[in-house]
Amino acid sequence: MKNTRGFFRCVALGLLAVFFGGCEHKEFCLDHSHAMLFDVVFDWELAPGAEPESMSLYMFPDGGGRPVRHEMPGNAGGTIRVQAGGYGALCFNGDTESIRCLHTETLEGFEITTRQASLLQGFSLPGFNATPPRAEGTEGERVASEPDMLWSGRAESLMLDKASDRRTAVFFPEPSVRTYTVEIRNAENLEHVSGMSASVSTMAGGILPGRGPGVLTEEKVTIPFEVSFSPDGNSISGRFRSFGHCPSEHNSHKLTVYALLEDGSKWYYVYDITSIFHGVPGADDTHIVLDGLPVPQPVGGDGFDPSVDEWQQIDVDIEM
Repeated sequence: MKNTRGFFRCVALGLLAVFFGGCEHKEFCLDHSHAMLFDVVFDWELAPGAEPESMSLYMFPDGGGRPVRHEMPGNAGGTIRVQAGGYGALCFNGDTESIRCLHTETLEGFEITTRQASLLQGFSLPGFNATPPRAEGTEGERVASEPDMLWSGRAESLMLDKASDRRTAVFFPEPSVRTYTVEIRNAENLEHVSGMSASVSTMAGGILPGRGPGVLTEEKVTIPFEVSFSPDGNSISGRFRSFGHCPSEHNSHKLTVYALLEDGSKWYYVYDITSIFHGVPGADDTHIVLDGLPVPQPVGGDGFDPSVDEWQQIDVDIEM
Protein backbone atom coordinates (compact mmCIF):
# COMPACT_ATOMS: atom_id res chain seq x y z
CA MET A 1 0.00 0.00 0.00
CA LYS A 2 2.85 2.34 0.81
CA ASN A 3 4.38 1.83 -2.63
CA THR A 4 0.99 2.41 -4.32
CA ARG A 5 0.53 5.78 -2.54
CA GLY A 6 4.02 6.79 -3.60
CA PHE A 7 3.27 5.86 -7.20
CA PHE A 8 0.09 7.98 -7.36
CA ARG A 9 1.90 10.88 -5.67
CA CYS A 10 4.60 10.85 -8.38
CA VAL A 11 1.95 10.75 -11.13
CA ALA A 12 0.12 13.72 -9.60
CA LEU A 13 3.31 15.78 -9.30
CA GLY A 14 4.19 14.96 -12.91
CA LEU A 15 0.79 16.11 -14.15
CA LEU A 16 1.12 19.38 -12.22
CA ALA A 17 4.56 19.98 -13.71
CA VAL A 18 3.22 19.43 -17.22
CA PHE A 19 0.24 21.72 -16.58
CA PHE A 20 2.19 24.64 -15.14
CA GLY A 21 5.19 24.20 -17.45
CA GLY A 22 2.97 24.60 -20.52
CA CYS A 23 1.35 27.86 -19.37
CA GLU A 24 1.76 30.70 -21.87
CA HIS A 25 -0.43 33.34 -20.19
CA LYS A 26 1.91 36.29 -19.73
CA GLU A 27 0.43 37.51 -16.45
CA PHE A 28 0.36 34.03 -14.89
CA CYS A 29 3.95 33.21 -15.84
CA LEU A 30 5.36 36.63 -14.97
CA ASP A 31 7.88 36.59 -12.14
CA HIS A 32 6.29 39.26 -9.97
CA SER A 33 9.33 39.42 -7.73
CA HIS A 34 11.20 41.01 -10.66
CA ALA A 35 8.29 42.89 -12.29
CA MET A 36 7.36 46.52 -12.00
CA LEU A 37 4.74 48.97 -13.18
CA PHE A 38 5.74 51.08 -16.15
CA ASP A 39 3.89 54.23 -17.23
CA VAL A 40 3.85 54.98 -20.97
CA VAL A 41 3.03 58.47 -22.24
CA PHE A 42 2.56 59.37 -25.92
CA ASP A 43 3.31 63.05 -26.51
CA TRP A 44 1.99 64.30 -29.88
CA GLU A 45 4.10 67.43 -30.08
CA LEU A 46 5.60 66.28 -33.41
CA ALA A 47 2.22 65.29 -34.88
CA PRO A 48 -0.38 67.86 -33.79
CA GLY A 49 -3.91 66.69 -34.41
CA ALA A 50 -3.06 63.00 -34.65
CA GLU A 51 -5.77 60.89 -33.03
CA PRO A 52 -5.11 57.18 -33.68
CA GLU A 53 -7.54 54.76 -32.10
CA SER A 54 -4.83 52.56 -30.57
CA MET A 55 -1.07 52.23 -30.15
CA SER A 56 1.26 49.24 -30.34
CA LEU A 57 4.34 49.16 -28.10
CA TYR A 58 7.19 46.67 -28.65
CA MET A 59 9.80 46.26 -25.91
CA PHE A 60 13.10 44.57 -26.83
CA PRO A 61 15.16 43.18 -23.90
CA ASP A 62 18.82 44.15 -23.84
CA GLY A 63 21.03 41.23 -24.77
CA GLY A 64 18.38 39.62 -26.97
CA GLY A 65 15.32 37.59 -26.22
CA ARG A 66 11.79 37.68 -27.45
CA PRO A 67 10.23 41.18 -27.61
CA VAL A 68 7.03 41.84 -25.70
CA ARG A 69 4.15 43.54 -27.48
CA HIS A 70 1.53 45.64 -25.70
CA GLU A 71 -1.65 46.98 -27.30
CA MET A 72 -2.91 50.22 -25.77
CA PRO A 73 -6.32 51.75 -26.60
CA GLY A 74 -6.43 55.43 -27.47
CA ASN A 75 -3.41 57.64 -28.04
CA ALA A 76 -2.57 58.86 -24.54
CA GLY A 77 -0.69 55.86 -23.16
CA GLY A 78 -1.25 53.81 -20.03
CA THR A 79 0.35 51.58 -17.42
CA ILE A 80 1.82 48.16 -18.12
CA ARG A 81 3.70 45.57 -16.06
CA VAL A 82 7.17 44.59 -17.26
CA GLN A 83 10.12 42.60 -16.04
CA ALA A 84 12.91 44.71 -14.57
CA GLY A 85 15.86 45.21 -16.88
CA GLY A 86 17.05 47.20 -19.88
CA TYR A 87 15.01 47.63 -23.04
CA GLY A 88 14.83 49.28 -26.40
CA ALA A 89 11.29 50.24 -27.37
CA LEU A 90 9.28 51.06 -30.46
CA CYS A 91 5.75 52.41 -30.78
CA PHE A 92 3.35 53.07 -33.67
CA ASN A 93 -0.40 53.32 -34.12
CA GLY A 94 -2.24 50.03 -34.28
CA ASP A 95 -5.36 51.12 -36.18
CA THR A 96 -4.08 50.08 -39.62
CA GLU A 97 -5.14 47.54 -42.25
CA SER A 98 -2.50 47.61 -44.99
CA ILE A 99 0.52 47.59 -42.65
CA ARG A 100 2.69 44.46 -42.26
CA CYS A 101 5.48 44.02 -39.71
CA LEU A 102 8.52 41.92 -40.63
CA HIS A 103 11.71 40.88 -38.81
CA THR A 104 10.20 41.81 -35.46
CA GLU A 105 12.84 40.05 -33.36
CA THR A 106 15.12 43.09 -32.96
CA LEU A 107 14.72 46.84 -32.70
CA GLU A 108 17.20 47.52 -35.50
CA GLY A 109 15.74 44.94 -37.88
CA PHE A 110 12.06 45.77 -37.29
CA GLU A 111 10.48 46.57 -40.65
CA ILE A 112 7.10 48.10 -41.46
CA THR A 113 5.85 47.53 -45.00
CA THR A 114 2.53 47.03 -46.82
CA ARG A 115 0.60 44.25 -48.50
CA GLN A 116 0.38 43.23 -52.15
CA ALA A 117 -2.02 45.22 -54.34
CA SER A 118 -3.65 45.20 -57.77
CA LEU A 119 -2.09 47.50 -60.34
CA LEU A 120 -5.46 48.60 -61.75
CA GLN A 121 -6.67 49.94 -58.42
CA GLY A 122 -9.38 52.14 -59.90
CA PHE A 123 -10.91 49.67 -62.36
CA SER A 124 -14.17 48.01 -61.37
CA LEU A 125 -15.52 46.79 -64.70
CA PRO A 126 -17.09 43.29 -64.70
CA GLY A 127 -15.10 40.81 -66.75
CA PHE A 128 -12.11 43.07 -67.22
CA ASN A 129 -8.97 41.29 -66.07
CA ALA A 130 -6.34 42.33 -68.60
CA THR A 131 -2.80 42.46 -67.26
CA PRO A 132 -1.51 46.01 -67.77
CA PRO A 133 2.03 46.75 -68.90
CA ARG A 134 4.59 48.41 -66.65
CA ALA A 135 6.72 51.46 -67.32
CA GLU A 136 10.12 50.50 -68.72
CA GLY A 137 12.57 49.51 -65.99
CA THR A 138 9.90 48.91 -63.33
CA GLU A 139 8.72 45.45 -64.38
CA GLY A 140 10.39 43.67 -61.45
CA GLU A 141 9.00 45.90 -58.71
CA ARG A 142 6.45 44.53 -56.28
CA VAL A 143 3.02 46.18 -56.56
CA ALA A 144 2.30 47.32 -53.00
CA SER A 145 -0.68 49.01 -51.41
CA GLU A 146 -0.20 52.48 -50.02
CA PRO A 147 0.40 52.57 -46.25
CA ASP A 148 -2.27 53.70 -43.86
CA MET A 149 -1.52 56.88 -41.95
CA LEU A 150 1.32 55.94 -39.63
CA TRP A 151 3.04 57.58 -36.69
CA SER A 152 6.01 56.00 -34.93
CA GLY A 153 8.53 56.69 -32.18
CA ARG A 154 11.30 54.86 -30.36
CA ALA A 155 13.52 54.76 -27.29
CA GLU A 156 16.97 53.20 -27.61
CA SER A 157 17.63 52.67 -23.91
CA LEU A 158 15.17 52.24 -21.07
CA MET A 159 16.56 51.00 -17.77
CA LEU A 160 13.80 49.66 -15.55
CA ASP A 161 15.40 48.96 -12.18
CA LYS A 162 13.34 46.92 -9.75
CA ALA A 163 14.68 49.11 -6.96
CA SER A 164 12.54 51.90 -8.39
CA ASP A 165 8.87 51.66 -7.57
CA ARG A 166 7.72 53.03 -10.91
CA ARG A 167 9.12 54.51 -14.10
CA THR A 168 7.65 56.72 -16.83
CA ALA A 169 8.74 56.85 -20.46
CA VAL A 170 7.56 59.52 -22.88
CA PHE A 171 7.42 58.73 -26.60
CA PHE A 172 7.13 61.36 -29.32
CA PRO A 173 5.47 59.71 -32.34
CA GLU A 174 5.90 61.53 -35.63
CA PRO A 175 4.55 60.99 -39.15
CA SER A 176 6.22 58.06 -40.91
CA VAL A 177 4.50 58.47 -44.27
CA ARG A 178 4.16 61.26 -46.79
CA THR A 179 1.08 62.26 -48.76
CA TYR A 180 1.33 62.90 -52.49
CA THR A 181 -1.36 64.53 -54.61
CA VAL A 182 -1.31 64.35 -58.39
CA GLU A 183 -3.18 66.64 -60.76
CA ILE A 184 -3.07 66.38 -64.56
CA ARG A 185 -4.64 69.33 -66.34
CA ASN A 186 -5.80 69.69 -69.94
CA ALA A 187 -6.97 66.10 -70.21
CA GLU A 188 -8.81 65.28 -73.44
CA ASN A 189 -11.91 63.20 -74.19
CA LEU A 190 -12.50 62.01 -70.64
CA GLU A 191 -16.18 61.52 -71.46
CA HIS A 192 -15.16 58.45 -73.49
CA VAL A 193 -13.22 56.81 -70.66
CA SER A 194 -14.77 53.69 -69.06
CA GLY A 195 -12.07 53.16 -66.44
CA MET A 196 -8.94 54.91 -65.27
CA SER A 197 -6.23 54.23 -62.71
CA ALA A 198 -2.66 55.35 -61.99
CA SER A 199 0.53 54.16 -60.35
CA VAL A 200 3.88 55.58 -59.31
CA SER A 201 7.07 53.53 -59.45
CA THR A 202 10.24 53.04 -57.45
CA MET A 203 8.99 54.13 -54.06
CA ALA A 204 10.40 52.82 -50.80
CA GLY A 205 8.84 49.51 -49.83
CA GLY A 206 9.02 50.14 -46.09
CA ILE A 207 10.71 51.83 -43.15
CA LEU A 208 12.99 50.73 -40.30
CA PRO A 209 11.55 52.78 -37.43
CA GLY A 210 13.82 51.23 -34.81
CA ARG A 211 16.83 52.88 -36.45
CA GLY A 212 15.36 56.37 -36.34
CA PRO A 213 12.85 58.54 -38.21
CA GLY A 214 12.93 58.45 -41.98
CA VAL A 215 15.13 55.35 -42.38
CA LEU A 216 13.84 53.57 -45.50
CA THR A 217 14.28 50.01 -46.69
CA GLU A 218 16.01 49.31 -49.99
CA GLU A 219 13.02 47.53 -51.57
CA LYS A 220 11.54 49.36 -54.56
CA VAL A 221 7.78 49.10 -55.08
CA THR A 222 5.11 50.43 -57.42
CA ILE A 223 2.08 51.95 -55.68
CA PRO A 224 -1.27 52.06 -57.51
CA PHE A 225 -3.90 54.66 -56.66
CA GLU A 226 -7.32 55.75 -57.80
CA VAL A 227 -8.01 58.89 -59.80
CA SER A 228 -11.11 61.00 -60.26
CA PHE A 229 -12.29 63.44 -62.93
CA SER A 230 -12.87 67.12 -62.31
CA PRO A 231 -16.49 68.35 -62.61
CA ASP A 232 -15.67 70.16 -65.86
CA GLY A 233 -14.08 67.03 -67.32
CA ASN A 234 -10.80 68.74 -68.14
CA SER A 235 -8.46 67.23 -65.54
CA ILE A 236 -7.88 64.23 -63.33
CA SER A 237 -6.50 64.03 -59.80
CA GLY A 238 -5.44 61.39 -57.30
CA ARG A 239 -3.88 61.04 -53.90
CA PHE A 240 -1.70 58.40 -52.28
CA ARG A 241 0.58 57.87 -49.31
CA SER A 242 4.07 56.45 -49.32
CA PHE A 243 7.00 55.95 -46.97
CA GLY A 244 8.99 58.08 -49.42
CA HIS A 245 11.06 57.45 -52.49
CA CYS A 246 14.06 55.17 -52.31
CA PRO A 247 17.21 56.28 -50.48
CA SER A 248 19.27 56.59 -53.66
CA GLU A 249 18.57 59.74 -55.65
CA HIS A 250 19.83 58.00 -58.78
CA ASN A 251 16.58 56.05 -59.11
CA SER A 252 13.99 57.24 -61.62
CA HIS A 253 10.27 57.48 -60.87
CA LYS A 254 7.50 56.95 -63.41
CA LEU A 255 3.89 58.01 -63.09
CA THR A 256 1.69 55.78 -65.26
CA VAL A 257 -1.96 56.52 -66.06
CA TYR A 258 -4.07 53.65 -67.43
CA ALA A 259 -7.18 54.45 -69.48
CA LEU A 260 -9.79 52.09 -70.89
CA LEU A 261 -12.04 53.68 -73.52
CA GLU A 262 -15.67 52.86 -74.19
CA ASP A 263 -14.70 51.10 -77.43
CA GLY A 264 -12.44 48.72 -75.51
CA SER A 265 -9.13 50.24 -76.56
CA LYS A 266 -6.50 50.38 -73.82
CA TRP A 267 -3.98 53.17 -73.34
CA TYR A 268 -1.28 53.98 -70.85
CA TYR A 269 0.55 57.27 -70.39
CA VAL A 270 4.01 57.47 -68.83
CA TYR A 271 5.38 60.61 -67.15
CA ASP A 272 8.95 60.73 -65.82
CA ILE A 273 8.56 62.63 -62.52
CA THR A 274 12.05 61.96 -61.16
CA SER A 275 13.08 65.61 -61.12
CA ILE A 276 9.92 66.53 -59.21
CA PHE A 277 10.50 63.97 -56.48
CA HIS A 278 14.18 64.72 -56.08
CA GLY A 279 13.53 68.45 -56.09
CA VAL A 280 11.35 68.36 -52.97
CA PRO A 281 13.47 68.52 -49.79
CA GLY A 282 12.61 67.15 -46.37
CA ALA A 283 9.55 65.17 -45.41
CA ASP A 284 6.87 67.62 -46.55
CA ASP A 285 3.84 66.45 -48.48
CA THR A 286 4.20 66.77 -52.25
CA HIS A 287 1.79 68.21 -54.81
CA ILE A 288 2.50 67.23 -58.42
CA VAL A 289 0.89 69.24 -61.23
CA LEU A 290 1.29 68.01 -64.80
CA ASP A 291 -0.06 69.25 -68.12
CA GLY A 292 -1.62 67.16 -70.84
CA LEU A 293 -3.38 63.81 -71.01
CA PRO A 294 -4.03 63.08 -74.72
CA VAL A 295 -6.85 60.55 -74.54
CA PRO A 296 -7.96 59.84 -78.14
CA GLN A 297 -11.46 59.76 -79.53
CA PRO A 298 -12.77 56.15 -79.55
CA VAL A 299 -12.81 54.51 -82.96
CA GLY A 300 -14.97 51.68 -84.31
CA GLY A 301 -17.25 49.32 -82.43
CA ASP A 302 -20.69 49.93 -81.02
CA GLY A 303 -20.05 48.64 -77.50
CA PHE A 304 -17.47 47.74 -74.91
CA ASP A 305 -15.15 44.92 -75.91
CA PRO A 306 -12.26 44.40 -73.48
CA SER A 307 -10.46 42.10 -75.92
CA VAL A 308 -9.82 44.61 -78.71
CA ASP A 309 -6.36 46.05 -79.21
CA GLU A 310 -3.32 45.71 -77.05
CA TRP A 311 -2.27 48.35 -74.56
CA GLN A 312 -0.88 51.34 -76.43
CA GLN A 313 1.83 53.46 -74.81
CA ILE A 314 2.25 57.23 -74.94
CA ASP A 315 5.19 58.96 -73.28
CA VAL A 316 4.25 62.45 -72.15
CA ASP A 317 6.95 65.09 -71.86
CA ILE A 318 7.01 67.21 -68.73
CA GLU A 319 7.73 70.92 -68.84
CA MET A 320 9.51 72.06 -65.68
